[in-house]
Amino acid sequence: MVAQGTKEFYVERDVLDEPCLDERARKRTQSNKPPLGQRLKDSMRCSVPRLKRTVLGCIPVLSWLPQYPIRENLMGDIVSGISVGIMHLPQGMAYALLASVPPVFGLYTSFYPVLVYFFFGTSRHISIGTFAVISVMVGSVTERMAPNSDFMNYNGTNGTAVLDTVMQNAYRVQVASSLSLLVGIFQILLGLVRFGFLATYLSEPLVRGYTTAAAIQVVLSQLKYIFGVEQPRFNGPLSQIYSLVNICSLLPQTNIGTLVVSLVALPFLILVKELNSCYRKKLPMPIPIELIAVVAATIISYYTKLKDQYHISVVGEIPSGMNAPVVPDLTLFPDLIGDAFAIAVVGYAIVISLGKTFGLKHGYKVDSNQELVALGVSNSVGGFFQCYAVTSSMSRSLVQESTGGKTQVAGVFSSVLILVIILKLGSLFEELPKAVLSVIVFVNLKGMFMQFGDIAVLWKKNKVDLMVWVVTLVCTILLNLDLGLLASIVFALLTVIFRSQMPRYSVLGHVPGTELYLDMDTYEEARKIPGITIFQCSTTVYYANAELYNEALEEKCGIDTEKLLTMKKQQEAKMKRKNEKEKRKTQKMAKKLNGLNGINGYQSSNTDQPDDIQAEKNRWKGMNEGEASPRTSHLGQGNGMTLSPMEINGQVNWAYNRDGIGSDSDSGTDDHGDAETNETSSTGREEDDGGEWRSRDTHTIILDFSTSSFADTVTVKTLKNIFRDLGEIGVDIYVSGCQVCVVEQLETAGLFSESLPKSLLFPTIHDAVLHSLRLRGGTALHNYENHECPLDMNCVTKM
Repeated sequence: MVAQGTKEFYVERDVLDEPCLDERARKRTQSNKPPLGQRLKDSMRCSVPRLKRTVLGCIPVLSWLPQYPIRENLMGDIVSGISVGIMHLPQGMAYALLASVPPVFGLYTSFYPVLVYFFFGTSRHISIGTFAVISVMVGSVTERMAPNSDFMNYNGTNGTAVLDTVMQNAYRVQVASSLSLLVGIFQILLGLVRFGFLATYLSEPLVRGYTTAAAIQVVLSQLKYIFGVEQPRFNGPLSQIYSLVNICSLLPQTNIGTLVVSLVALPFLILVKELNSCYRKKLPMPIPIELIAVVAATIISYYTKLKDQYHISVVGEIPSGMNAPVVPDLTLFPDLIGDAFAIAVVGYAIVISLGKTFGLKHGYKVDSNQELVALGVSNSVGGFFQCYAVTSSMSRSLVQESTGGKTQVAGVFSSVLILVIILKLGSLFEELPKAVLSVIVFVNLKGMFMQFGDIAVLWKKNKVDLMVWVVTLVCTILLNLDLGLLASIVFALLTVIFRSQMPRYSVLGHVPGTELYLDMDTYEEARKIPGITIFQCSTTVYYANAELYNEALEEKCGIDTEKLLTMKKQQEAKMKRKNEKEKRKTQKMAKKLNGLNGINGYQSSNTDQPDDIQAEKNRWKGMNEGEASPRTSHLGQGNGMTLSPMEINGQVNWAYNRDGIGSDSDSGTDDHGDAETNETSSTGREEDDGGEWRSRDTHTIILDFSTSSFADTVTVKTLKNIFRDLGEIGVDIYVSGCQVCVVEQLETAGLFSESLPKSLLFPTIHDAVLHSLRLRGGTALHNYENHECPLDMNCVTKM
């Protein structure tokens, strides 16, 4: 109901506290959960429908392939599969160089994992296979585990050292396949325990900063192929700095023929890539410039003898046919655990980000946990066929979508094309210059380098995200990919903690005519209700910010709780000493009076009794009849706290003190006590070192907990301290806006008791305000009317 008062509108309704709300809204009683043993027993039961759901969930292809619309989707999947397969050929060979394995193993990696993902994946548009970031992470492991120094053969005649590349490549392939198996095991285990949310800790700025840094490392690792120089691989922190310095020192040894090949291939690739980007809507399929460059470079290299005449490094032998599966070397696992976990997390983050992007665009659901399992199975199976770790590629995924791909069937056709190349056409590319593959890698990194534009965007939108982006970039470059990822995640989590520790604290005011309470610093119409302070924190109150919350509360409310409590104790001690002093004086005078009564019989016959003795007897006689002593007439009843101006519910409101002591006008003393009260006041000011106290006009504080999502034991302890300390100085505390889960957590943690009942919780701020005004009664209402309170006083009498 909305009524109109003399000046403002108000909302008239009954006041609801937490117990009243539970009764009126009929809170549901939670049904008792069955025992853990019963739940485990139920989960282990097997039925035909349950078995069917489990199988279809683990192997999604069985659910969608029988319903595959051939007429609508088959042609688009064929075209997109062939287009992506054409891209797999040059990218697989090029990214194999990043992984420091022979190019043919890049082709294997483009075949087996792609075929496995067809059975287990839920994303219809991503292209699984080699990717620059994962390849360079694998390369850092293979080169660390198989450095050149371990495979040098020394000639006994002249003492020269010769690198045994055959043995080195074989061992690096073994390391890469073992790493792929371990990565897959990690991903499968995380998927089975429903740990798909792990990627949520990798925020978008973190992932983009990380991939940008990885792109820089890719460029640095490929410079030796561009310039045709032999460069050692550096590992560990600052390895990229050492690599850059070393490549600069080797520039005088540049192979001119290799550099010319690179400079010729680079502009053609860039030009055609830009044409594909500009006319992607008009072209039926992108121009396969990478395949054209590979074929053209191979033909030119073969007929001009680039390897023999100009010493240009080429791909070398590519065996035809498929290798038999081999069990990876499990003894390498202890040395690969850290790198495997990092690759597993980064690879999954790339897959799920691309998968959910396409899923939202085309209206289908991508199961994050199943994607983790699918990627893990792909990597595990690939490890047995000498493949290295895979993830999705953004460039190939975009081509698969833009050329009409509808389902995972496109991956099957791309795998068939790669299979044909491996079986029949692989040996034709033995004369392909490695410089061309490096240029292909460079050109495909354009999208990652475009992410430097995030700096300007994040500077305008969110500087904390910008800090995460920059710190991730710098840490990944300086600390390498594994330690850089760990440092970046830690920093990103610290930003969340710091933001929760430094939230915005606000004092809310009432908007006339509504039940809204808004920040008074932001909204001009928000008005403070005299005597009531509504305090709000913009985040959850928990152990990390509880102390700061308490400090901000005192600052915003203008109440120095510690000082007021100290002053109260001092005043109580002073009054106790005064009472004891008066008691001793009374006892002394009583003894004196008893002495006078003892000689009363003797003096009764004497009419010449001294006047002072008679006066003393008369004074004590009057005291016995109930008259007040001049020395004790200023003492009040109860605990004698007459120096404070207001008593509410039997408690003294010390927040109203002036100059550290209650004023005379409010102390309730009579004329005989003025001198002593003033003396006490002056003493209090001296003890306060001459500090001047402002008037405290707060009798109620309402804590708005509507932003809190949980409560821990520190939250409960903080609330208890607030209720205790502010209650001792006569300030009422109420809590409003708690969610049901927060109320249950507070109750479980033992917040409520007889002295702190649950009725101090209110569902809204407005209920707490109405309750406070009703509780104050006529005196409070009179004061608020003088302040032109925006709430009509009729509403607070309704219950």
